[in-house]
Amino acid sequence: MKYNQIRCFVKRGVELVVVPWDYDFLAEADNIDGLFLSNGPGDPTTITATIDRVRQALAMKKFPIFGICLGHQVLALASGAQTEKMKYGNRGQNIPCTDMLTGRCYITSQNHGYAVKADTLPATIKELFINANDGSNEGIYHTELPYFSVQFHPESAPGPRDTEVLFDIFIGTVQRCLASGQVSGPVEFPGMAEAAARKAQAAQWELDLAEDDESADKAGRIVRGRRIRKVLVLGSGGLSIGQAGEFDYSGSQAIKALKEEGIYTVLINPNIATIQTSKGLADKCYFLPVTPDCVRKVIRHERPDGIYCTFGGQTALNIGVKLKDEFAGLGVQVLGTPIETIMVTEDREEFAAAMAEIGEKCAKSHAASSIEEAVVAANDIGYPLIIRAAYALGGLGSGFASNEEELVALCRKAFAASPQVLVERSMKGWKEIEYEVVRDAQDNCITVCNMENFDPLGIHTGDSIVVAPSQTLSDEDYQMLRTTAVNVIRHLGVVGECNIQYALNPHSREYSIIEVNARLSRSSALASKATGYPLAFVAAKLGLDIALNEIRNSVTRETTACFEPSLDYVVVKIPRWDLKKFDRVSKNLSSAMKSVGEVMAIGRTFEETMQEAIRSVDTSFDGFGRNTYVPETREAIEEELTKPTDLRVFAIANALHMGYSVDEIHELTAIDRWFLCKLRGLVETERQLNTFAADQALPCALVRRAKQQGFSDSGIAQLTRRNEMQVRNTREGFGITPFVKQIDTVAAEFPAHTNYLYLTYNASAHDVSFVDHGVMVLGSGVYRIGSSVEFDWCAVRAIRTLRENRFKTVMVNYNPETVSTDYDEADRLYFSNITMERIMDIYAAEAAAGVIISMGGQAPNNIALALHRNKVRIFGTSPENIDGAENRYKFSRMLDQIGVDQPQWRELTQHEDAEEFCAEVGYPVLVRPSYVLSGAAMNVVATASDLKSYLDQAATVSREYPVVITKFIEEAKEIDVDAVALDGKLIMHCVSEHVENAGVHSGDATLVQPPQDLDPVTVRKIGEATAAIGQALRVTGPYNIQFMAKNNEIKVIECNVRAARSFPFVSKVTGVDLIEMATKAMLGLPVTPYPNRGQRLGYVGVKVPQFSFSRLQGADPILGVEMASTGEVAAFGRDKYDAYLKAMVATGFQLPEKNILLSIGSYKEKVEMLPSVQRLADSGFKLFATPGTADFIQEHGIDVTALEADTAREGYGLQEYLSNNKIDLYVNLPSKNKFRRPATYVSNGYRSRRLAIDFSVPLITNVKCAKMFIEALARFSVEKWDVESVDYVTSHRTTVLPGLVDVAALLPAADSLASASRAAICGGFTTLGVSVFSADGTAATDDRAVAAIKNASHGRALADYVVAVAATDANPAAAAALSADAPILFVSFDKRHPAHVDAYNTVSEHFKAWPPSAAVVTNAAGNDLASMLLLASLFGRQLHVTDVRSAADLDLIDLSRTRGLSVTCDVSVFALFADRLPSSVTGLSADAVHALWARLPTIDCFTVGAIPAQVARAAGVSEADVNPAALGYQVVLPLLYTAVAEGRLKSSDIVERLCTAPRRIFGLPEQPDTYVEIHQDRSVRVPPKSDDAQWFPDLLSKPVRCVVHRVVMRGKTLFLDGKLYAQDTAAGRDLGHVLRAMSSGPSGKQFAQTPAVAGALGIQTDSVRPTSAQAVRSPSVAIEAETVDEANAEPADEPSALEKTALITTRTIERPLPVTRLADVLARHGNKNPFFMNHVLSVRQFTRDDLHLLFAVAQEMRTGVQRAGMVPLLSGRVMASVFYEPSSRTASSLQAAMLRLGGQVFTASSETSSAAKGETLEDSVRTFGSYADVIALRHPQPGSVQGAARFANTPVINAGDGVGEHPTQAMLDTFTIREELGTVNGLTVTLVGDLKNGRTVHSLARVLAQYKNVTLNYVAPAGLGMPGSVKRDVALRAPYVVQTEYSELSDDILANTDVLYITRVQKERFDNLDEYEQAKSMFVVDNSLMRKCKRNMIVMHPLPRVGEVAPEVDTDQRAAYFRQMQYGMFVRMALLALVLCRDF
Repeated sequence: MKYNQIRCFVKRGVELVVVPWDYDFLAEADNIDGLFLSNGPGDPTTITATIDRVRQALAMKKFPIFGICLGHQVLALASGAQTEKMKYGNRGQNIPCTDMLTGRCYITSQNHGYAVKADTLPATIKELFINANDGSNEGIYHTELPYFSVQFHPESAPGPRDTEVLFDIFIGTVQRCLASGQVSGPVEFPGMAEAAARKAQAAQWELDLAEDDESADKAGRIVRGRRIRKVLVLGSGGLSIGQAGEFDYSGSQAIKALKEEGIYTVLINPNIATIQTSKGLADKCYFLPVTPDCVRKVIRHERPDGIYCTFGGQTALNIGVKLKDEFAGLGVQVLGTPIETIMVTEDREEFAAAMAEIGEKCAKSHAASSIEEAVVAANDIGYPLIIRAAYALGGLGSGFASNEEELVALCRKAFAASPQVLVERSMKGWKEIEYEVVRDAQDNCITVCNMENFDPLGIHTGDSIVVAPSQTLSDEDYQMLRTTAVNVIRHLGVVGECNIQYALNPHSREYSIIEVNARLSRSSALASKATGYPLAFVAAKLGLDIALNEIRNSVTRETTACFEPSLDYVVVKIPRWDLKKFDRVSKNLSSAMKSVGEVMAIGRTFEETMQEAIRSVDTSFDGFGRNTYVPETREAIEEELTKPTDLRVFAIANALHMGYSVDEIHELTAIDRWFLCKLRGLVETERQLNTFAADQALPCALVRRAKQQGFSDSGIAQLTRRNEMQVRNTREGFGITPFVKQIDTVAAEFPAHTNYLYLTYNASAHDVSFVDHGVMVLGSGVYRIGSSVEFDWCAVRAIRTLRENRFKTVMVNYNPETVSTDYDEADRLYFSNITMERIMDIYAAEAAAGVIISMGGQAPNNIALALHRNKVRIFGTSPENIDGAENRYKFSRMLDQIGVDQPQWRELTQHEDAEEFCAEVGYPVLVRPSYVLSGAAMNVVATASDLKSYLDQAATVSREYPVVITKFIEEAKEIDVDAVALDGKLIMHCVSEHVENAGVHSGDATLVQPPQDLDPVTVRKIGEATAAIGQALRVTGPYNIQFMAKNNEIKVIECNVRAARSFPFVSKVTGVDLIEMATKAMLGLPVTPYPNRGQRLGYVGVKVPQFSFSRLQGADPILGVEMASTGEVAAFGRDKYDAYLKAMVATGFQLPEKNILLSIGSYKEKVEMLPSVQRLADSGFKLFATPGTADFIQEHGIDVTALEADTAREGYGLQEYLSNNKIDLYVNLPSKNKFRRPATYVSNGYRSRRLAIDFSVPLITNVKCAKMFIEALARFSVEKWDVESVDYVTSHRTTVLPGLVDVAALLPAADSLASASRAAICGGFTTLGVSVFSADGTAATDDRAVAAIKNASHGRALADYVVAVAATDANPAAAAALSADAPILFVSFDKRHPAHVDAYNTVSEHFKAWPPSAAVVTNAAGNDLASMLLLASLFGRQLHVTDVRSAADLDLIDLSRTRGLSVTCDVSVFALFADRLPSSVTGLSADAVHALWARLPTIDCFTVGAIPAQVARAAGVSEADVNPAALGYQVVLPLLYTAVAEGRLKSSDIVERLCTAPRRIFGLPEQPDTYVEIHQDRSVRVPPKSDDAQWFPDLLSKPVRCVVHRVVMRGKTLFLDGKLYAQDTAAGRDLGHVLRAMSSGPSGKQFAQTPAVAGALGIQTDSVRPTSAQAVRSPSVAIEAETVDEANAEPADEPSALEKTALITTRTIERPLPVTRLADVLARHGNKNPFFMNHVLSVRQFTRDDLHLLFAVAQEMRTGVQRAGMVPLLSGRVMASVFYEPSSRTASSLQAAMLRLGGQVFTASSETSSAAKGETLEDSVRTFGSYADVIALRHPQPGSVQGAARFANTPVINAGDGVGEHPTQAMLDTFTIREELGTVNGLTVTLVGDLKNGRTVHSLARVLAQYKNVTLNYVAPAGLGMPGSVKRDVALRAPYVVQTEYSELSDDILANTDVLYITRVQKERFDNLDEYEQAKSMFVVDNSLMRKCKRNMIVMHPLPRVGEVAPEVDTDQRAAYFRQMQYGMFVRMALLALVLCRDF
């Protein structure tokens, strides 16, 4: 028996007697009050004695019985049931069991291998619990007696305590039986009554809703008595500190869940960069501010059934609170957690009171609504305190106060952000623990994840390192807090997911509840990724009242979601800060969150995971170890440990290295000792690794331990003085490779199908097999300023595109906030760092097809070249070409070559050079480092005095890559281009303009798309430059270029050969997914260039940045060249002002109501702003200004009040107005100071800007933005603003049609028009031409009948209508008299109906009497039709033929038209689908239907017609239940658009035949503000009980396409998403008096042949944005071209300025793309070829320009070889390869070059030529020249090649002449340096080895002398130095080149070397072997030497080597010598081509 069972009884006061299993307890039956059967091992059937005794006890009925585990099985067996052995058994502490009486699900502990067979239970025994996973029995109870048992352990410890209440139930039952004196009645379980009530309520709701219209759509879920079909989800808006990408993830998950339930989802989220706002997720997404006003408007427009306020962070939560009292009136139900609960959790005082109700502990606190109240509360509680603002996110407005002064300062800021603060006892230093809790409406409640902060309380959890699961809690602590969490959440009534945070005293079990977030939070996203449990997905379903145990675990796919995940791994989250970007911002961490992102790592141990997480934060971090980030002094260390910053973890590492003990660090930090001990272990391993020298072999055991502790290969390499690839090779040689493990949520207790993976060295086997060979996509990693959610959008779109095209996919990312790390996005997800090591590990394990690096921003690009060089296949643009764009020198050189301008720039080498350059180009200049993101350390320098400090700042950012100075062009426009190319050919580009001038970082700029203010000439030039750059870089995939433009001159700022942050914006604005196109291009899939060609955008998109300055105390909120924004939002409008204002509001910007403050620094901007200031005054705003600005404004006659900054007049102080919120908007435009002020200087401008931020006053600091905002504000009208179609996009192909017309509506009875019109409106028909005939033959033939119809319809019809009068033999005159009221004459020859004509002469009488302009309609067919056509011809009447059903009649009508007769016709839509209807009724066979389709061009109109009514009558459909006149309308569009999908129709056919033609033919008036919005591609099934299903049952056989979404008539929504909203308000009008004259117009056939249809009113778009209602009303808007031909043919009307711009930006830029561009290269060099037919004997022959021509041709050769393997320029040419010395590389290289040029080669040597017979070299050369076109000659004698060349009649190329020269080697060496480092200028080149005999270095030194500022170091053994002739030659050619000779390769030389050129000590040049042996090993390059070199340098060697370069160096990325050989072939190809070809 378990001891805890005994404890559970004893602590409840029970006297317990424990006896053995075979004890005869029946002997003491009279003394027993209750029998408890405990657990035990083995097969229960073996203890027969016990079973028998229990059986007898059951029969005795003397005492209650309770069994657990084995006791449960014994009770079942004793009752007559059977047991069985389970396959695996159930063992664990988190197994869910469902209570069969209440439906509740409990988490239980279990350990059993046998189970009771439920199907063998007797009738009186029922199941009490079942296993929620496998359905096995977990408990039984007797229905008549107090006997029960459970299989699980309610007493288990460790384990959950959820079911311990069963002991109370049992003891209560015993007491009841004792009190009553009888043992009878079943056990009474709590919750049964409530469960029964819930069940009854649900049944009643079902019954109530079933009484709705039976034909209504039953989709959706019933929630609290309402059927939820359509849900509004509120997003969080732009990313900011405290509210980042986690809500993109959670919102996306929620929408997925809702769609799975068939719910139509509407999203409001202006964050255009997110996946959440992309096509394919929400059915409709509004890019509008998430504000009460916008939400209110969207609700009224969309009329959703429910709303979620818990997936959009604090933004959405606050909306829920503000609109709480309005939701009911708006007809929307809050789903999930009630708003009242949210308010309790947000109001600190109410929350504390709620906790007190259940006896839970909160910190002593008081809520305060004023500073005075806060001071009183503080005095009561006592200092220190923490101040928290209510309704705030991320600790905004919070902080610690140790005295009253600090308290008041905090309160001032807190009250600016919130109406209430909580003054609370500080528990700084306690542990901070979090639980993620899930609860459903049935009160099932689980804790999904618990997390422990590495940092103690006092640091905001968003800024803390977090570990999951908790590592330092005992089970007692864990269960205590878990139980509390469940109790609290149940008490609060949360439905969905929430987070509870605790403070736990580390020295006791005292705890305090800090807060509950009753919504999805940042921690929720982390917990979801940490556990694999999709919290947001589950929470969304719980909001629909789905029980937790009814939801499946999407990971295992077999178990329920009501479980608590088991983790067999550790997760660590570390925040990412970007505080260094902001001056004056404190880096200290406290209760207010400052981090901008976070990383998550997964491993099997804390150490492994911590190291991985640290490396993920920044690529410069190598893990936990000794570092230079925190100085190793006690003062610095203890300052950092006691006052933590973002560097605290590095301070801990250095402290441990300095000898601080764990206890000392604990005392300083309060970090748990357990964590510190683990970290100490890492330091010990680090020290051990650090003892190894580069030449010492690493022990296998040490390498394994280091890898298991999380050390990276690069980290081990640094510690052991070797390079990363060498460590990798070493560990792989030991067989040490990572294992791939699964996140399966159940710790392998159940089978899992997860693709959620991580890598670890702490395992022995992989969890998965590798057979997919998928495409890897690298994510963007941690969010930071400059790389945020927009790159996650790119990665996810790439993944989805690949999956849509059936590629297997592998996603690699480590950011828990992203959608890309959602396990259901890719086929495999690796939660892993993005480093070369990890990517190569995954690539090798997966045997991946390749890697896409261009979607994750700069991080993947930075490792692209390294991956490429390690044979990883990169899809898309070659990494070498990427480097060509990233490297400033290469890119600049390329721009010069293709003739694209750029600002002047120069690399920084020293301060003097910088001053000289700046003086040359003039200030201002831009200082920036290369290869960094978001403008880090980028600054505009205005004066020489500023330069040095700026350069110092820039130089610290990236030591590896150059820092450059660029001429800054003032007042230039900045332009972004996002483009996609395929093999260098531009296939899509989008131009976006910046509102701000150049000088504001593009990430902080306001973007407008399409551009509104750019000159078309500028746009054209930009397009051409974009195409040229794409071609030059051979781009395949995405790229982005930033231009600046001034006076129509453009310059390139930079080019990123990857996706850029603006890609989501332009993709969503244009409707063209650039990432989809790019992905297809990279994978070789078909892709259509410019898919939106010909489209004109009827709207403008504006993207604005989202800043978080309020979070960054002290930051100056001005814009500059360094990026500061944390997110972005966008909006759409009719013009840029409309869109801009919405976007600004979406950032949280409050529109001013009255008072506006102006402070304008420069005079130029004062003048520029003057019209805008006048605009404000004219708009009625009260203006205030700082003194200088006020004077200027007053001088121009504008009333303004001056506010003083310092010595203010009483009541007119700037600070007073800002701090007391008397200002609604502050426009502060700082002057551009021409001198550098110290960082500590605080100006009045800065002080006022900071006041505005701190007191939440809207602030604008850019003149262009200020002007645009003021103009937008002046145009804005609150009253007129409403939701428009430009505000949203849909996931479906949305088409907006004009109101449809049915010219043949039935009229069964006089009063049926009203009900028929309701059905018509639901189908999109807004106008009905009422037929005189009904299904039963009644007709309107006289004035009484017509009057009866009109009276019955007036005020009741929803659609407009016109009534027709029937012609009879008796009523020609009477009918004519009615023509004013019923202006359509219907002539029928059908004798089945009473109203018909019998004689043709009657028709003649009607023709005579009927007004000539009024319509005549007939349903005549066959001969009757021929007669009618003849009569119409004779009388000159226009005739419309309705309900045509035969091909012969259509042919006759067509023939009549060709003879000039005005005749039109219509066909019922159902005639076209009559092959699915009974032919006996329709009279149409399948062949007849086919014939109708074949004559579609002849048909003018489609109608509903009489077919539906006829078929319904024949089918016996009761007219009492179904109105025949209402049939067919709601399936017309689904049938027609299904035909469109099948290619049988076009959307334009439908618009023409259901709207345009009927209105034209019958003269029907236009309906203003009337349109029908449909989802064209949305598949639906017709409801089985609908009216149409009764007469058209074949509709049920398969889904149809197209759903009518909205019907608007005259501006009023009548129908929306299946609901009619105008049943009580008749909108229909009688059109009888307003019909225009009848007009046949062009026929359908003529229409189809018209080249352009500019007047069509239906707009269909392939993009997700619907056409607006305005566009529907405008006859100038053309129908969308459905083919390219149509697009090219369109045009009729002159486009607007906006449309012109839109067309310009999407025009195709055609550029030829030859295999090589050699002719262009030669042309750029003046078509002069200095190599043609010349000998190449010495480098002294050629100038630097000659060499640059050679290098440009070599680049083309490389491209040609990479593409086609060869460049066949020399076909038919022959080269003689004559080598009198051994050669591998030079000979092979020249031969390969000739062969790849298409030529031939023959060889000769001293052994094979006649030289062996004594032939002279001159004779040999003459001989070879007779056979070859060129000779490559090597000879051991110096000068011999030059001598021989004098006798040659063909060009000779010197391939080396003894110790003289080797020109081709020098050429390829120089080319190598340029390709590797970008330039030769300014480099330090160190030549090492035998320089005396090294011909390669002789030539190289002479070439390098032609470049600027080159330093040459000569390092050689004594006697082997550089020859004096070479040094003199260099000095004469370039006296400025520094030449220095050394005998030792010192550390100083190495530290300054850019190129380390090693040469072999050549044995063959030595006469004395001893001298050779002494010299050969003097200089050896190995890993120990490489550690002393720059990280961005290269090692070169002409090869062969004989020991001077150790093989271990080969794996170093800086080792360029093998790449040098490859470059050599391209240079020699270029040389041969130039020598033998005059031109190309």
